[in-house]
Amino acid sequence: MPNISLRAELMPSSPIRKLVPLADSAKARGVKIYHLNIGQPDLPTPQEGLDALRNIDLNVLEYSPSDGFLSLREKLVGYYDQYQIKLSPDDIIITTGGSEAVLFAFMSCLNPGDEIIVPEPAYANYMAFAISAGAVIRTVSTSIDEGFALPKVEQFEALINERTRGILICNPNNPTGYLYTRKEMNQIRDMVKKYDLFLFSDEVYREFIYTGSPYISACHLEGIEQNVVLIDSVSKRYSECGIRIGALITKNRKLRDAVMKFCQARLSPPLLGQIVAEASMDAPREYMIHTYEEYIERRNCLIDGLNKIPGVYSPIPMGAFYTVARLPIDDSDKFCAWCLSEFDYEGETVMLAPASGFYTSPDKGRDEVRIAYVLKKEDLQRALFILGKALEAYPGRVE
Repeated sequence: MPNISLRAELMPSSPIRKLVPLADSAKARGVKIYHLNIGQPDLPTPQEGLDALRNIDLNVLEYSPSDGFLSLREKLVGYYDQYQIKLSPDDIIITTGGSEAVLFAFMSCLNPGDEIIVPEPAYANYMAFAISAGAVIRTVSTSIDEGFALPKVEQFEALINERTRGILICNPNNPTGYLYTRKEMNQIRDMVKKYDLFLFSDEVYREFIYTGSPYISACHLEGIEQNVVLIDSVSKRYSECGIRIGALITKNRKLRDAVMKFCQARLSPPLLGQIVAEASMDAPREYMIHTYEEYIERRNCLIDGLNKIPGVYSPIPMGAFYTVARLPIDDSDKFCAWCLSEFDYEGETVMLAPASGFYTSPDKGRDEVRIAYVLKKEDLQRALFILGKALEAYPGRVE
């Protein structure tokens, strides 16, 4: 039998989805699961988007342009302008979710063997996209005890060599909820300029910042305009994960032309998704205010509750809707699997994402989990209670 590719062998399983078979078995046994493992918002999609979907008046569901509808890109120019990000429609390429934007950015900027530097813990699929492009991720570790603040410049520079092509950040961060300060963003800018690197900046959670600190986009950084590749998506801000609409944004025309070759090869981004996304941008301001306020309350509920459980610690996330928490356990992979396969309290359990999957270093995140606060407060409170009971019963508890 022929062997599969080395690329496929190296491709990591999703730490978010690899426990799904255990969850399915638990549900089949009648166990109720509180899903804290995945960033799937439960808040409603804007009515404007749903109405556009229901009222589509097309006789043929045809290809769209490879870079997406001009009307959507023009509308996005206005959206970014409110964040002082000045763009033209030509700077924006519509992609099949933010995931495709990352993949196409890597495919267009990196040769096999090239390296990019990423602060960890990091969104696990970055590694998968790098493997797809034949590239290598080098990581600088952040610490839960320091709130996952950016490591010192010296730690980045120690990794830079002739194969280094870029730095990748997620701001606000998934999985930690960390928000980069102006000083940290300026340090990144200076490194990018000094070594002539690409700066890949995933900013899909910009709506969800819970601190008085300003949102500093990579597009705000002066002097590296040709180096910046901004990654975006409507999935989180409009609760539209399923329509698969994202964007790759850059002022680098040569890079845009390269990305367009990959866009043409996959033909076009989703037609129906673009229609929904464009209509959703007409949602009233109250929609985003309500969404923001709901996540603030959920964040406070979760963090307060976590830090009241004996042996548990979580810093306060400043953005997105995730936190990484340290638990009194021997192994997060074992614990998360045990919660689904061997534990329940009054017929209920919790599903968490082992934080080990967000690190490349095998010794990191063994006692940490990522938790998404995408459930209503009453469910979060119950999930916290169940988590406390699970930690009391877990045979691998560490005091």
